[in-house]
Amino acid sequence: MRTLLTYVLILTFSVTVLTAQEKEQPPKGGEPKGFTLPEKEIVEFDNGLTLVMVPYGSIPKATIQFSIKTGNIDEKENQVWLADLMADMLKEGSTTKSAKQIADDMAGMGGNLNIGVGVHTSYLSSSVLYEFAPKAITLMADVLKNPKWPVEELDRLKNDMKRNLSVRLAGPQAQASRDFFAAIYPDHPYGRVFPTDAMIDSYSVEDIKKFYDSNFGALRTTIYVAGNFDAKSVKEAIESSLTDWKKGEPSDYAIAQPVTNADVKIIDRPGAPQSTIYYGLPVIGPSSEDYIALDVTNSILGGSFASRITSNIREDKGYTYSPYSNLKDNYKTGVWYEAADVTTEHTGAALKEIVKEIEILQNEPPSQEEMEGIINYESGIYVLQNSTPNGIIGQLIFLDTHDLDESFLTDKVKNMHAVTPEKVSEMTQKYIQPDNMTLIVVGDKAKIENQIQETLQKPLKQ
Repeated sequence: MRTLLTYVLILTFSVTVLTAQEKEQPPKGGEPKGFTLPEKEIVEFDNGLTLVMVPYGSIPKATIQFSIKTGNIDEKENQVWLADLMADMLKEGSTTKSAKQIADDMAGMGGNLNIGVGVHTSYLSSSVLYEFAPKAITLMADVLKNPKWPVEELDRLKNDMKRNLSVRLAGPQAQASRDFFAAIYPDHPYGRVFPTDAMIDSYSVEDIKKFYDSNFGALRTTIYVAGNFDAKSVKEAIESSLTDWKKGEPSDYAIAQPVTNADVKIIDRPGAPQSTIYYGLPVIGPSSEDYIALDVTNSILGGSFASRITSNIREDKGYTYSPYSNLKDNYKTGVWYEAADVTTEHTGAALKEIVKEIEILQNEPPSQEEMEGIINYESGIYVLQNSTPNGIIGQLIFLDTHDLDESFLTDKVKNMHAVTPEKVSEMTQKYIQPDNMTLIVVGDKAKIENQIQETLQKPLKQ
């Protein structure tokens, strides 16, 4: 039978152990490591084609990507998604092989052929067993050089595109992003996010061929091969299949002139339980000397799960589930914006908290502890994302797209850790200014209009 003294001793021991545990600190993390770009070999061919080979890793596969410096940025005002339709047509086969034959051949090499279009680049890519890299390159070259353009498939592809467009525009996020980027870039492809059905209906095979002929060629094309492969065989495959391809015209991205207009617009969605917010303004692009510091600032403000806006309106207030801010990279320009789906009754309150967090960061530098936590996380993710052949190729394409030196990659972790708390406040003051922000809200106008006006003290654009 335990005595009172026994219980006292047990309690004293427990408190002593608890106190020691509370004082125990977690082990200190290791020193941050930078990204080391693997050794690569670059081969330039007479027609302007470039080959970049990056031996990497031990997995017996080769990742191949044909990157062509053209995409939606080269579409005219009445050609939105024409580049995407061209990519869909490329998937329909070449003049020598049907789509099924191509798929079967790629499957026999342990891979499949992916074709797509982005804002700045178009691509053909695959990952195959290393011994098939030359054969895969030859097949991909055939698809790129000799598209079939089957007119009988055009209506089906256009109908698929219109269905996709209809589904996407039914969502408030797409509606908000459409009007937000149209306001920021009113006279540039960056601001033309979605086509109309009539626009899609108007596209012909001749339009597709003209876009291809104007924007595709060896001079705009770089072939990346990363992983395990025989370099000599890869070069021979390219020499035999692509050195006779037309040179074409050099890339010439149109530099956008973004607009800072501070518009406030509501897209009415009666009965909506949530309001979808896009709130931001033009900033700098990756080629600016302030870019790394602004990128760190974005991570602290709203661009990571531990960021201030996320902690405020998600964790503390419960206004939203998945808010985020984004530093969108365009050519020689960029956009910072906060996006969130907030409860209808808290639309104005959420905007107020977003502005409050921006103003706090403008006036009060973050603590060194907060800085280190965010930078260690972001730099770790950066290095991890670049530890695969696909990741390495992606970074090399990023450099080429934005005319950046390799030091942008290799010095990025070091440069992130060099950003000071004072620099973060400076970047917030310089670039993230609520008075200059465009606001697009998709929601129940009757319930949110007064909230927004009372919070921002701005007239609404009808």
